[in-house]
Amino acid sequence: MRNDYGVNMIRVKHEGVAVTPAAQTPRAYHHGDLRNALVEAGLQLLASRSADALSLRELARTVGVSATAIYRHFPDKAALQAALVAEGLERLGARQRLATLEAGGGNAGFLASGLAYVRFAVANPALFRLVFSQPHALDWLVADPCEVPAPMRGLREDIHRLIPAQVAQHRRQAWVLQAWALVHGLAMLWLDQQIEPDWASVEQALMGFGQAMPKV
Repeated sequence: MRNDYGVNMIRVKHEGVAVTPAAQTPRAYHHGDLRNALVEAGLQLLASRSADALSLRELARTVGVSATAIYRHFPDKAALQAALVAEGLERLGARQRLATLEAGGGNAGFLASGLAYVRFAVANPALFRLVFSQPHALDWLVADPCEVPAPMRGLREDIHRLIPAQVAQHRRQAWVLQAWALVHGLAMLWLDQQIEPDWASVEQALMGFGQAMPKV
């Protein structure tokens, strides 16, 4: 079953589970959408190596096509990585959005969304690092809403709903940035083994920030 964000709900509903289950192994490509098959295979390969270690030829072998076929969709590794980044952001946004909705929004939704962000990073470290190694990965925070992907647009709206309408725009943007700095910082500290892997501490940090929501 797929939700409105194009993500398998069975896959995103269980926090801490990798984007692509380890039990799934890439299968030889026979027909259908080769580009999507290549992206899925690339995501699976990221479960066992860094983005720099990805090889287009290995990806072609994994999917079961010739190198010539893969070059029609991805002329170089940068093009493949760009596609993986787009898919990673889409899935991260969908997972956070689902967590927010299941928690009922508000401060509970903020906490659930933040936990989903950190859990996604922990479950998919190579993909997460690839996504945020790109310049301007979080431009959607301040971009024109019409230019923001649907899952990220929903997240931005959720964050802004937590802030009283009377709060000035510059304070609103600062709070949004602080919220993202918090969850991203927690994720990176965990991945870099700078903090003990402790979900209770992560939850307390997020709860404390939510309680400090700006007042008029």
